[in-house]
Amino acid sequence: MTMTGSTVTEDGQAQRNTEIVVTAMRELFVEKDLTALDRYWAEPYVQHSPQMPDGLGTLRAAVPGLRGFSWEPQRTAAQGDLVFTHSIVHGWAPGPVVIVDIFRLENGRIVEHWDVVQELTPPGSTASGNPMV
Repeated sequence: MTMTGSTVTEDGQAQRNTEIVVTAMRELFVEKDLTALDRYWAEPYVQHSPQMPDGLGTLRAAVPGLRGFSWEPQRTAAQGDLVFTHSIVHGWAPGPVVIVDIFRLENGRIVEHWDVVQELTPPGSTASGNPMV
């Protein structure tokens, strides 16, 4: 869908949302800049991750305690107001994990989050021999 005037195309909005999410995640989780929450997230923040309650307070409390954390996005996709990242993450769980995060944005801010987390299995140990990411 293409619109004219000051609005952007759906593809343009998806690209902008992807850039927001990647920048937000890098600044908050890698650089541990808590002010990123004020720039890229908004309340009410709805959290679907089973171990985390709604609201940004949980992220504010969790991020400073992360040790050895790295977020390595391998691929991203976006559709409408949703952005998907497929990443290798160290420091979130005892061992490396593969996480698919789904973010919903409203007015350029992250307002909702889902995730699927799996332990990273090396390609030689998968049934197919294919890597997970």
